[in-house]
Amino acid sequence: MEAVTLLIAVTALILGILAVPALILAILAFRRTGGAADLKRQVESTTSSLDLKKQVEFLASMADSLREKTADALDRLEKSIRKSEKGE
Repeated sequence: MEAVTLLIAVTALILGILAVPALILAILAFRRTGGAADLKRQVESTTSSLDLKKQVEFLASMADSLREKTADALDRLEKSIRKSEKGE
């Protein structure tokens, strides 16, 4: 039992040691590619506020439609299950 606990502790230590340089490399890579400022600039340049508003409205209507279809399907499923329970 002690060997298993020791093995888990050693594994966690090794993973912790490996995670720190990986995090540092990820931060450096993010900064090298432009960071958050570049990402914000790209988002602002690719979509205007009007286009973004249209996209949000379209997605909202699609979500409402999907919600209604899901509710209908669940209602049919419930009715089907209740019929099969009554038949048994």
